[in-house]
Amino acid sequence: MQRCDTGPATKLHWRRTSLLCLLLLAAMARPLWAQGPPYQTDDPVPVDLHHYEFYIFGAADGTPAEMDSVGPALEFNWGAIPRVQLHAILPWGVVAPSNNPAYLPGGTGPTEFGLTDMELGAKIAYIKESKYIPQIGTFTMFEMPTGSYAKGLGVGKAWYRLPLWLQKNIGKWLLDGGAGETVVPQTSYRDFPYGGFLLKYTFGERLEFGGEVFAHGKEGFATPQTQASTLVDLGGYYHFKHNPNEQFLFCYGHSVAGQTENYAYVGMYWTWGKDDKKPDTAPALLWQSAGASVR
Repeated sequence: MQRCDTGPATKLHWRRTSLLCLLLLAAMARPLWAQGPPYQTDDPVPVDLHHYEFYIFGAADGTPAEMDSVGPALEFNWGAIPRVQLHAILPWGVVAPSNNPAYLPGGTGPTEFGLTDMELGAKIAYIKESKYIPQIGTFTMFEMPTGSYAKGLGVGKAWYRLPLWLQKNIGKWLLDGGAGETVVPQTSYRDFPYGGFLLKYTFGERLEFGGEVFAHGKEGFATPQTQASTLVDLGGYYHFKHNPNEQFLFCYGHSVAGQTENYAYVGMYWTWGKDDKKPDTAPALLWQSAGASVR
């Protein structure tokens, strides 16, 4: 999914959305739960030290100009040092322009499938959550030009996401939000702001369910998101009984303002690592579980 003229109306729309997200977080006055997939809103909570996360997922994000989907995609996160998580995604995907004259000059060309731009990143927690203060951190991402630019599967140059995220836990409720800037130094792409606010609730031991408001600016004619859009997404996690560290993730959303846009995510998640009072989870058992659950 390659995303990238923000006029006065777009800037005002963006500033109001960002301000609402940050004010809601600041107004909220214990375990720390992390966000991110399957939502578009991310979080400032790195993977615990010497712990790991692995995802197999598929996702789609499109507008009437073009539908871009990712899958299969593999994500790996590693708690490398205290308060720091290293991150990588290896994605394959499809770009499917609508070739509708109404959306020129974007949204034209053949449907293509292949390796898209690989994602590398580092999540850093600068302020830990306390009774009255939310956790605050960054999750800088570097999108590497591994996808074919000629086929529309990649941007052709490295590009970046530079966000600031906040998170607060209140009992079974989680509030998460923030904003950032995407920098895309390529023709027909634009630098653009984005941000979101997520509210999630935990039902018992098996289900977490939440909703988010996510907004972004115009991303350029080489992307499906040629105009600004604000989406409402609903999704969550199902924790499997036989292995609480194995989860099914799902989310779907649709635009409520700006350009018509759809978002969807479905995937499987596993986590393992070394705890002071418990032995390491055996990687062999993890992969055995993955093979039985994904198909």
